[in-house]
Formats: sequence, structure tokens, C-alpha cells
Amino acid sequence: MLELTGKGLLIGILVSAPMGPVGILCVQRTLSKGRWHGFVSGLGAALSDVAYAAVTSLCMGLVVNFVEAYLQQLELFGAAVLGVFGLYLLRSNPVRSLRKSRETKNTYFHDFATAFLLTLSNVLIVFLYIGLFAHFSFVLPARSWWETANGLAGIALGAVCWWFFITFLVSRLQRWFNIRGIHLLNRIVGAIILLLVFAQICYSFIFTAF
Repeated sequence: MLELTGKGLLIGILVSAPMGPVGILCVQRTLSKGRWHGFVSGLGAALSDVAYAAVTSLCMGLVVNFVEAYLQQLELFGAAVLGVFGLYLLRSNPVRSLRKSRETKNTYFHDFATAFLLTLSNVLIVFLYIGLFAHFSFVLPARSWWETANGLAGIALGAVCWWFFITFLVSRLQRWFNIRGIHLLNRIVGAIILLLVFAQICYSFIFTAF
């Protein structure tokens, strides 16, 4: 059970770490309003991520026989999805999409709700979850609902820890923080994902050979 929670923790971080529009929004609010406004925005994004994770887990649970029969193929498919995602992060520059705007509302609820809705609008995150779940064997027929719930709690914890860390870092380095450093962060995350993909493919072929 602790192993599944640990996998969920890692998945939560991997999903949250890439700095897209929501990440930039949290950084902006941390710089302009303060750390806690950025962190609350991150909590809104985390709640949306966990909701999509739960839906993805449920849908995969409905096809447990298929997952059991084609587990190795699904793992390779998940590796391919993650590979494409990693390459996208290496090549993309999220700063290009940055648009400075004045925010008239200054409440925590507004920060939470807008980040939640912005993240919720990204339906394609389901495909990322499918790839991650297959890669880490997160959803298996033998798992009980209680184990899956613990895994989802791990995803939530991973997302919350990430946003706590990134808003703390930005607030501490606010004087020297360069928003273009987000591009470098995406490159690092993309490289890590590609390494995970390479390790998964090697493991799959070695396992097949023996």
C-alpha cells in the first residue's frame, strides 16, 4: 500500500511540475500578490488534477480484463505517451504564452476557483494520466478500492507538495527570479521523463527476453 502511495506521490509531482498556463499563473500570483495566493491557486489546480486522476482510474478499472491481458503492451504504450510528452516539454517555451493582465479580484477563493477551472479545461490531461498509470502499473485488477484511494491520496499529496515547494522557492528568490527560468525547469522535467521512458523500455525488453 505504501508503494502505491509512493507511486501516486511521484505521479502527482510529474503532472504538476510542467509549467504551462496554470504554472505561470501561480508564479505570477506569487510574485504580484504573495506566496499564499500562488499556493492557493496551486491547490485549485491540484484538486482538478486529482479529479481527472480519479476519473481515469475509474475508466481503466472498467476494463480490468483488457489491462490484465495486455499489461506489457500498455506499459509500452504508456512509455510512448510519456516520451512524446517529454519531447514536447524539451521543445516548448511556455513563456511565449505569457500575457500580463491586471487582476481586479484579490480573494483566495477567486485564486482557487480560477486555477481549478483553468486546469479543468485541459481535458487532454487524461491521456497523460493513462500513460503514467500504465507506466507505473498504478491501476491493476487486483487492487481494491481502498488501495486505489490511497494511490489517489498520494497524487493529491504530490501535487500539493509541488505547489508548496515552487511557491516557496519563487517567494524566496523573488528579487532574482526570472520568469524565463520556467523554460529551463520544463527542460529538466522533460529530460527526467525521457530517462524514465528509456528505463521502462529497457526493462520491458529484458523482461520479455527472459
